[in-house]
Amino acid sequence: MTAPTEVLFDAPGPKARRNNVILSIVSALVLAGIVAFAVWKFADAGQLEAAKWYPFTFAQIQLVLLQGMLATLKVAVVAALLALVVGVVFALLRLSSRRIISLPGTIVLEFFRGVPVLLLIFAMFLIFGNTIGPFWSVVIGLTLYNGMVLAEIIRAGILAVPKGQKEAAMAIGLRSGQVMSLVLMPQALRAMMPTIIAQIVVLLKDSALGFIVTYQDLLYQVNLIGREYNNLLPTFLVGAVLFIIINMIVAGIARWLEKHLQRKTTAHVDAEGLSAKTVT
Repeated sequence: MTAPTEVLFDAPGPKARRNNVILSIVSALVLAGIVAFAVWKFADAGQLEAAKWYPFTFAQIQLVLLQGMLATLKVAVVAALLALVVGVVFALLRLSSRRIISLPGTIVLEFFRGVPVLLLIFAMFLIFGNTIGPFWSVVIGLTLYNGMVLAEIIRAGILAVPKGQKEAAMAIGLRSGQVMSLVLMPQALRAMMPTIIAQIVVLLKDSALGFIVTYQDLLYQVNLIGREYNNLLPTFLVGAVLFIIINMIVAGIARWLEKHLQRKTTAHVDAEGLSAKTVT
């Protein structure tokens, strides 16, 4: 006999469904009204005139925007990879049973996690800018801040794995490093992936702060075009759309990676199960 399915909430009745439909319609009308009001204000201010948008048909402007997008992606990808490495390292330092290792790691983590990322980027540029340039100033600032945030995410994910997993792995003779790399980390990564994706998207948006240290990313190019052609609002709207596209690309890649890891883990578990049955 099949057990009844348990749900966390009661199915809505006729009255609740009717209220939901009404609420959805009202919300859609309010949203449409806000959009219509914004379009009317833009038109009233002359921001929808063809002359304001015409520069985006120039091949040179399109090339500049493309270069800005590539520069944004470049700094975001490098910073994300380095932040993941820093996050894993500091998560392991904080998880160490030795106080002499975990305490310094905790102090460094809390310091860089508490400093605004803008200040980190600006400090890197002021102190090392002549040596490393704007690109690495932005990368290091993003890495230090987001790496510490990822360290806490990774640490929480590892601690969320049931203790029985670690005890069983150690019972069959695995060393601490093997337990972490073969048992705890793979399971924690699957649970942490949505949060890691969200933090990488935050990192990507924070990369726009490179504009402050003259890094020629998308925001820098958008501001340059807007001032040159006196169409700041249309240019920033185009820039916002491009940032959304970049975020969607990054999120799509991260989701693909998450599914790939899940398939790989499932295949590994199935193979182990088949081997165990064969031996039996």
